[in-house]
Amino acid sequence: MPRIAGVDIPAEKGIEIALTYIYGIGRKLSRDALKALGIKENIRAKNISEDELSALGAYIEKNFTVEGQLRRQESQNMSRMKNIGCYRGLRHRMGLPVRGQRTRTNARTRKGKRRTVSVKKSVKEMKG
Repeated sequence: MPRIAGVDIPAEKGIEIALTYIYGIGRKLSRDALKALGIKENIRAKNISEDELSALGAYIEKNFTVEGQLRRQESQNMSRMKNIGCYRGLRHRMGLPVRGQRTRTNARTRKGKRRTVSVKKSVKEMKG
């Protein structure tokens, strides 16, 4: 398995797809990096030479924010929004959808598993 930016990329996949296993690199950035270095997009990751692999790693480090640095930057942005008390920060803090989605139904990913609210019995029913 070739290793780029601290991530083992799958050897059996095409290099364009294999680069997307790095956090922060999608198909477009992958294609751009390969085009800039003159590497064919359709070859497998295991067939790339050591020189091309090191050049690709250096190019990604220099031109893109990836992996730990990107995750740190995103968490800092979220904590900044929470601290200043903006709407998005409040939504992050409450664990609700941030980008305007409805919450009456269909927000299960952000809200978590359903918690059923039981109906309280009245005092008369409890005595009788």
